[in-house]
Amino acid sequence: MQFRTRPAALLRGAVGVALALVALGAAAAGGVQQLRDFVAGARSAEGEFEQVVTAQSGRRPQEASGSFAYARPGRFHWEYDRPYRQVLVGDGKTLWSWDPDLNQVTVRAMGEALGATPAAILFGSGALDDNFELADAGERDGLAWAEARPRQTESGFESLRIGLADGQLRRMEMRDHFGQTTVIRFTRLRANPALAEDRFRFEPPAGADVIGELPGAR
Repeated sequence: MQFRTRPAALLRGAVGVALALVALGAAAAGGVQQLRDFVAGARSAEGEFEQVVTAQSGRRPQEASGSFAYARPGRFHWEYDRPYRQVLVGDGKTLWSWDPDLNQVTVRAMGEALGATPAAILFGSGALDDNFELADAGERDGLAWAEARPRQTESGFESLRIGLADGQLRRMEMRDHFGQTTVIRFTRLRANPALAEDRFRFEPPAGADVIGELPGAR
């Protein structure tokens, strides 16, 4: 007995195989490609984060959490709300760091503050290869990992790993020259939201102790 497959069934089967191959290709994208795609596609983002800092000595890890928003290049609002509040705002030219408990504001030039730091991955111009050597770092915890090593030896950190899934940033793991490891997990991340311009502006509160030179001051 001979069985004949209907043309429509053959077509459906071919389409199914093609879609499966496309999905497999997307899933197989390495960490570097996912990182490049994320940086190219997410010109702005907002979300929440959890941060854990572990010392080489093995003492109890320091935990913190908060929220963030950014719009490249150089504009961001990074705010810790636990264990105590601290606000960092970049307006594209100046980085402001405010400690409400001390009512102390530290002012730095943006170029000096970002450089080849992990923050440049998110907040910089997007020219990753100018500051980092990128390499795929395999898969772990359901994430595709990219490793970014700074081209500048004075960058302050030894290596950085970025974990992504489905083209979205999920985790960053940084190791500095003192053996300290910082892990940041990103949650509720939204790419390319509408962000108000005043979110990236900062005025020192009345009576604040300002360390550094205010923009335009001589």
